[in-house]
Amino acid sequence: MSWTGEPIAVVGIGADGWDGLGARAREAVTASDVVFGSGRQLDLVPAEIAGERVAWPSPLVPALPGLLELYRGRRVAVLASGDPMFYGIGVTLARLLGVPALRVLPQPSSVSLACARLGWALAEVPVVSAVGRPLETVLPELADGRRVLVLAEDARTPARLAELLADNGFGDSRLTVLEQLDGPAERIYAGDAHDWKHEPGDPLNIVAIEGIADPAAPRRTRIPGLPDASYDGDGQLTKREVRALTLSALAPAPGETLWDIGGGSGTIAIEWCRTHPDCRAVTFERLESRRRQIAANASVLGVARLEIRGEVPGDLEGSPEPDAIFVGGGLTQPGVLETCWSHLRQGGRLVANAVTAESEALLVHWAAAHGGELRKFQIYRGEPLGGFTAWRPQLPVAQWSVTKIIAP
Repeated sequence: MSWTGEPIAVVGIGADGWDGLGARAREAVTASDVVFGSGRQLDLVPAEIAGERVAWPSPLVPALPGLLELYRGRRVAVLASGDPMFYGIGVTLARLLGVPALRVLPQPSSVSLACARLGWALAEVPVVSAVGRPLETVLPELADGRRVLVLAEDARTPARLAELLADNGFGDSRLTVLEQLDGPAERIYAGDAHDWKHEPGDPLNIVAIEGIADPAAPRRTRIPGLPDASYDGDGQLTKREVRALTLSALAPAPGETLWDIGGGSGTIAIEWCRTHPDCRAVTFERLESRRRQIAANASVLGVARLEIRGEVPGDLEGSPEPDAIFVGGGLTQPGVLETCWSHLRQGGRLVANAVTAESEALLVHWAAAHGGELRKFQIYRGEPLGGFTAWRPQLPVAQWSVTKIIAP
């Protein structure tokens, strides 16, 4: 969508309201023919300020192009909470209209204000938004001694967060709720996750976590190779040692997309996504029961950017282009490797694991044709044998990894 006329003034406004705005921000709102914002934000503008006031509809994003079209040619201001470019409407407008169509006038974000109150180093604190996202996405960020800030969706978020932490081995963590920061109704209170007794307060809040891990709880960091017991399902999963080696070969980078062929329990796709919040994955699994277990495992392990589809090639339409592809099932099905190779971009990576002689032979054939590296893993685990310990071998796994480079 293009925008003609004066740039839209995107004005950050905090809980301190009109009095907290600088002269340029006030001037931008006062000079506008129409002001957009939430009902709460519009109420912060003095009644004597002229101009039409339009409250955002819900849902906002689908309605935004048509709404802006109605006011094309007029001077428009948009009110945003704090910094419009921090999880705010400014980001949406920049993607829709382009940067030249905007004049952004930010205020301190709630995160900046929270760190100022707590004495935390802003640059060192990860931020998780629970607004329109599953609260479980905070789980990959948790670690003993780590500080995390959570942007709350509503007044119930602190209690839900306390319960989530207590259920996942972080019950001793300290939570601090900061409400209406920098406004006349600012309020700060704290408590331990396992003993949270506070009633829901103001919906405009941010929650600070000081992580304290239960030493007996399983470690579930962002490093690939989570314990096998982290996953529910029918036992169809890539074991943790091979999983770690496979993710190493796939080499995820922030913002990249994985195709996971033959999802099983979703282990590879889930741990790909956990390596960085901007990583996403599409997992393909032909069995409905396993698709359900993938969804459940992703939720429990805090992964939101995972799309679950049916089998390849029948359910490929509309799938985002992959940066990497993992083939963990269906190797010997006609056309699977050919389909994956044809959809892989130049410079993309493909990793395939095989446990049968037939699928291993197929990997040797493809390696001869396209290059790459062949490896074979044999994992042993120590298990009780009477009063002693014996080494039990797991199934050997052959792996082919290759970067697609086609000469011009």
